[in-house]
Amino acid sequence: MGPTPAAPEVFWQDRSVLVTGGAGFIGSWLVKDLLARGADVAVLAQDLDPGSELVRSGDIHRVAVVLGLLEDQPALDRAINEHEVETVFHLGAQTLVGVAERSPLATLEANVRGTYNLLEACRSQGGLVKRIIVASSDKAYGTQLVLPYSEDTPLQGRHIYEVSKSCADLIAQSYHASYDLPLAVTRFGNVYGGGDLNWSRIVPGTIRSLFRGERPIIRSDGRFLRDYVFVKDVVRGYITLAERIEDEGVRGQAFNFGPESPSSVLEVVAAVQTAMGIDDLEPDICNTAVAEIRDQYLSAEKARETLGWRPQHTLEEGLREAVDWYRSYFEATA
Repeated sequence: MGPTPAAPEVFWQDRSVLVTGGAGFIGSWLVKDLLARGADVAVLAQDLDPGSELVRSGDIHRVAVVLGLLEDQPALDRAINEHEVETVFHLGAQTLVGVAERSPLATLEANVRGTYNLLEACRSQGGLVKRIIVASSDKAYGTQLVLPYSEDTPLQGRHIYEVSKSCADLIAQSYHASYDLPLAVTRFGNVYGGGDLNWSRIVPGTIRSLFRGERPIIRSDGRFLRDYVFVKDVVRGYITLAERIEDEGVRGQAFNFGPESPSSVLEVVAAVQTAMGIDDLEPDICNTAVAEIRDQYLSAEKARETLGWRPQHTLEEGLREAVDWYRSYFEATA
């Protein structure tokens, strides 16, 4: 018999963890959770935004910061080797559809080359790295006739951002198949919560507009359907998956995470207005979105059945927490 698995409350104590993209929106909350669990955390970051939750919370003073690019193979080798990394959460990426359309080369370099660079660094340091979680996306599925997406749905992105995520996802799977790298892949829907400073996204953009007394902007026709997952539920998905990486049916697998209750953009804007108590500013529906999948939402049955994961926050609960974070943010930056 193998060693008895560590209890969840002590699993991360003194474990060395690398979070790529650890200064970003989701990465900052993942780092916060790992620190609370006693992990020794290093983050790989390209830039340090003073508005990042990692910086604003002071968590940056409790982690090792490796400044570098995913495209820089020696930087990744050094980060893993010098920090004796046992667990890797690969969240680093270019994450915006609009940026991808304007800058395809930079997006493909970061999302595709960056992924195989990181996995190669993990493979070459195989004596150190015991678990790897690779962040893919529901966008990796591309446009499909059958919804919701299941993990068996083919990965067939068409536009640049979608293709970059399809490729990164498949590369991760290939490193497990070819080298038995101890990894799993996550595919989340749209993640929202405090700390997202990408104002082109519907939740932070709407909150900022309403705080300013402006009409919220909707780039689509408002009817696009999406999953919306609160960031703390996302973090719990990452943590649970990493803890279970050696379980049968987990290692080498991809998992969808979503609420299984998609919302339209108009519904999300209305929910934000309710959370803020502002209902007299009608959204400005531009209907100018390009390179966007119209409807996309996930089946999370596999995560429910295998990992016991399900969202613990409703959209309304998550938005209330998000609004509180942004209120504090705007008051501090006024």
